[in-house]
Amino acid sequence: MEPIQIIGILFGMFLIYLTFLYNKREEFTRNEQLFWSFLALGIIFVALFPNVFDPIIHRFAFARTLDLVVVLGFIVVISISFYTYFQMRKTQKKLEEVVRKIALKGDDGRK
Repeated sequence: MEPIQIIGILFGMFLIYLTFLYNKREEFTRNEQLFWSFLALGIIFVALFPNVFDPIIHRFAFARTLDLVVVLGFIVVISISFYTYFQMRKTQKKLEEVVRKIALKGDDGRK
């Protein structure tokens, strides 16, 4: 077993532990817990069986499994960044509307 596989397994186990803690503190919903648990199990699976992806690696002409993982990582990070930006813009517009409504009410009771 390669050292990177051991690191991947340990990271996946740590992620499962964190997911359990956040769920126990009721900071995660059931769906969030399931999502993060499946993601952690996926990381552990990829660390244990990297050869499962050999057909995909050869089909898309990657040199190693790690190259595929890095490309998929970039895709995920860019997607999450876009989603986060979109959510932030939505929240910003809602906040602007609330501030505008408060400002238009005026100084009714202030001294």
